[in-house]
Amino acid sequence: MCQVTISVFELFQKYPDAESARKYFEERRWPEGVFCPFCGETEKITTRKNGYYRCNSCKQDFTVRTKTIFERSHVPLNKWLYAMYLLLVSRKGISSLQMSKQIGVTQKTAWFMLQRLREACGNDNTMLSGVVEIDEMYVGGKEINKHKSKKQNSGRGPVGKVPVVGMREKNGRVKAMPVSKVDMYSMTKLVEKNVEKGSGVHTDEHYAYDSLAKEYAHSKVNHRAGEYSSNGVTTNGIESVWAVMKRGLYGIYHSVSEKHLARYINEFAFRLNDGNVKRHTDARIASLYDNCIGTRIQYKELIG
Repeated sequence: MCQVTISVFELFQKYPDAESARKYFEERRWPEGVFCPFCGETEKITTRKNGYYRCNSCKQDFTVRTKTIFERSHVPLNKWLYAMYLLLVSRKGISSLQMSKQIGVTQKTAWFMLQRLREACGNDNTMLSGVVEIDEMYVGGKEINKHKSKKQNSGRGPVGKVPVVGMREKNGRVKAMPVSKVDMYSMTKLVEKNVEKGSGVHTDEHYAYDSLAKEYAHSKVNHRAGEYSSNGVTTNGIESVWAVMKRGLYGIYHSVSEKHLARYINEFAFRLNDGNVKRHTDARIASLYDNCIGTRIQYKELIG
């Protein structure tokens, strides 16, 4: 048995019903005692039925769902916990159709749950440092699969696709996000926002990275010359991230709209960071739940 993971059977043993899941979430959110998510009151709290609490200071009722992605959801908390587990252990992602079958909800509900969880995966304000590899990929439909009227005869180029920029510390964290364009100004601002100044950055020969040398120790690897590693300079780390993302986007999700792409990218980045398979499953679930607190997105925002 692997020492850093738990099986589905073990998960069900630990959290067999909604009540046990509620207690787990409460212990994680309020390890030192319940406090009001509206005013922060810790003393004047009254326990009510079915997991409800009343703050006698601001007169608000609340539960462990309040001000989290679970707020106003009718899905039992043990199903939410299982959904979090499935999202984390599925290296290339899990479709809403498969999720619906696994936890016993409709496909529409499973899609909404997954989008909420992906929204929580994006709460990463970490600044990368040390040596950081930077590269871009392009996400869009493959020409061979398009209807004749929609083909742009663009081959493998970026035409009609959405650019995604990724950054990866050497053997460390990953950050990735869709961008509107890949030019020198945009890339400089993006790197400054996510990488500590003075860090080493490794890129390919794309001109958009040329100005990084002003604030960073910038080194390039020339892919056009068939060079993939030169004196320790490489972008192989971030390109391995692209390999996993593409297999998930094309193999599991098949098609992702530009509108929702950022959330799918957040999902993959989270699995490589706090959801890394080297961490125990309990720790991964706890990290995802921590991100769920203070995050909220409504269905009308997703489809509007």
